[in-house]
Amino acid sequence: MRGLWRPLLAMCLNLLLPCSQSWIPGYSNGFHYQDINNGNGNGEIHFNGVRLLVESPQTSVMATRGSSVTLPCHYHYEPEPSTPRRTRVKWSWLPTHGAAEPASPEDVAQETEVMVTMGNRHRSYGGFRGRVRLRRAAPGDMSLVINELRLNDTGRYRCEVIDGLEDESVTVELELRGVVFPYSSHTGRYRFNFLEAQQACRAQDAALATFEQLFTAWEEGLDWCNAGWLADGTVQYPITAPREGCGGVDLAPGVRSYGQRHRLRHRYDAFCFSASIRGAVYFLKDPTRLNFTEAVRACASDGSQVATVGQLFTAWRLMGLDSCDAGWLADGSVRYPITKARPNCGPPEPGVRSFGFPPRFLKFGVYCYR
Repeated sequence: MRGLWRPLLAMCLNLLLPCSQSWIPGYSNGFHYQDINNGNGNGEIHFNGVRLLVESPQTSVMATRGSSVTLPCHYHYEPEPSTPRRTRVKWSWLPTHGAAEPASPEDVAQETEVMVTMGNRHRSYGGFRGRVRLRRAAPGDMSLVINELRLNDTGRYRCEVIDGLEDESVTVELELRGVVFPYSSHTGRYRFNFLEAQQACRAQDAALATFEQLFTAWEEGLDWCNAGWLADGTVQYPITAPREGCGGVDLAPGVRSYGQRHRLRHRYDAFCFSASIRGAVYFLKDPTRLNFTEAVRACASDGSQVATVGQLFTAWRLMGLDSCDAGWLADGSVRYPITKARPNCGPPEPGVRSFGFPPRFLKFGVYCYR
């Protein structure tokens, strides 16, 4: 007997598998492997039992900010076991916004846990606490429901099902409907380092755009010659009409890249991404023009506040806001949104027109947000 167990023990150590009663000849634990005697004589273990499959009918999901979204995930066995199995399900998240991007090779993005569940017990984590649940509409349905979607909830979500030795997963990309817009400082062009660009976008109810968001905006016609920070710490700009000073006429249209730049020393503009808003942006109908201080008071008197740049761009792009009247915004800039180009309303294509940052004593209208 001693001679029999010694090679068996060595085999256990080599395979890094637990030495338990499952190694006793003729015993089966009902999971995925059988005893060594069913191998081919080369020390292999046959995983020829029940197979765990984890699937999702969608690789990506598009949603709107503030809404609820369901990320589909289902699991089943082939063949179906005769008795229910105890499984553990973990949802994790790899963000696409700037906080998840590596600043250096040592600063590598990591998945963070969203929710872990086993049976009827579950626990959610971080900013997802209280906002997530499993749908459980049918056996094996482990779809994740996220409520009150936030601007930085975008990213890659992984549904992982763990059953003993078996561990299978599927990923679903979450994107938000929104708009990318270039943003510069009121003091001039190329004044933001990376952290200041992040703060500038947040102040406009937005976040630094990802490359994917900027690329989509370029495909939809965004053309901007000033380079700006993106969420991954790169500096890029989109060109649809090649010209001198914007990469040259010999380069094809595309998104030009300066690559990774130093996040503190180098200074550029920003490309911000803003998603849908819960309220409404409107041009305040006032018989008189207003300086900036008067505009702030006028919106407050109307039960609202001066709109941010991000809110105006979102209302223009997603809600069709169209007004040929120039108005103050919260950052001290003056702009107006055009969805139907027409004479005396700027260039012959839709867009948000900008007067820049005029002196605050000058008089314009105002865009309010309620």
